[in-house]
Formats: sequence, structure tokens, C-alpha cells
Amino acid sequence: MNIFRLAADMTHLASVLVLLLKIHTIKSCAGVSLKTQELYAIVFATRYLDIFTSFVSVYNTFMKLVFLGSSFSIVWYMRYHKAVQRTYDREQDTFRHWFLVLPCLLLALLIHEKFTFLEVLWTFSLYLEAVAILPQLVLLQRTRNIDNLTGQYIFLLGGYRGLYILNWIYRYFTEPHFVHWITWIAGLVQTLLYADFFYYYFLSWKNNKKLQLPA
Repeated sequence: MNIFRLAADMTHLASVLVLLLKIHTIKSCAGVSLKTQELYAIVFATRYLDIFTSFVSVYNTFMKLVFLGSSFSIVWYMRYHKAVQRTYDREQDTFRHWFLVLPCLLLALLIHEKFTFLEVLWTFSLYLEAVAILPQLVLLQRTRNIDNLTGQYIFLLGGYRGLYILNWIYRYFTEPHFVHWITWIAGLVQTLLYADFFYYYFLSWKNNKKLQLPA
């Protein structure tokens, strides 16, 4: 554990809390992509299967349970909660997200560090997480007007990935033989997908205007 890893985890946790705050308090999921949330649920479900086979620390187990529970609860609220589901924009959130799943699975079967069941699923979760934000970004471009909580949620998600890159750089220079190309490339791709959003987010902050993305 280092300061960059801890900051990344806390930023990721903050993003989840912001989204849950919006859903629970305002009873709204406007501007939030159910497609992306379903992909994240798959990501965590496949990544954290080792929770049943290995124990790293109380902190590690706690964070895994938090991300598993929060991702599935968000999907449930958006699909089945009467008040929340009415605010979901089905007409705009039409990205065919299931088409991302199979290519990521095939890639995990072909490119992995070790050919075991848990390792392939873990690698699959890395590839899928790298592109899971795509439906959300497409939805934001279509709706253009983005409320503060949704904007903060996406900003924190992107920030979490950026901090993880700093964590990898730190570990590369401080830990011998720390080389994980699959994790690094997937994380870099994911971070780059946020570049356009970050640009307009900082513009809106600098000019003190409402966040809008170009169509």
C-alpha cells in the first residue's frame, strides 16, 4: 500500500458514494447510464471471485464487498425502484454494451498472465473495465446537459484511474520486478477515454459554467 493506491481507492469509493447519494437522496438516475453500471457489476463480480479463495487483508476484503454491493444495488435501483427507474433515460441510453463483453472475454482467453479460471476472469475484468465507461460517455454526449452530481461522479472515476497510474509508476521504481503489462495497458486505455470529458470539465470549472459536452 502506498499513498497513490490509497488515494485511488478513496477516490473510487467517493465516486460510488456520490452516485448513491444522487440515487438515494434525490431519487434520480438522470444522466446515468444503466449500461455502464451493468458492465461495472460484471467487472466486480468476475474480478473479486478470489474473495472466496484467498484473504489479503481486512481492508482488501472490505473494499471488495463495498464495490460488489454498491454496483449491484445501483443496477437494482435503476431497474426496479419505482421512483428512480422513472428518471432513467432509456431512449438515449442505447449503447449496445453486450457487444463489449464477448470481445473482452475472447481477448482474456488469448492474452493473460496465467491460464487459470480465476486469472482469465480477472484479466477479462480488466479489459471490460477499460471500456465500461463508453455507454456513459455516449449518453453524456447525447444529453449534453450534465448535472453536478453526475459530472462529479465521472470526474472521480477518471481521477481514480489517473491515481492508479501514479501508483504503478511508484511501484515500478520502488519494487523489484514489478511489471504488469496487461494491467498497465488496460488502465491507460481507460484513462485516455476520459480525456475529452476532463477537458470540458475543467473548462466549465474555469469559466464557472454548467458542464456541457459537444454532441
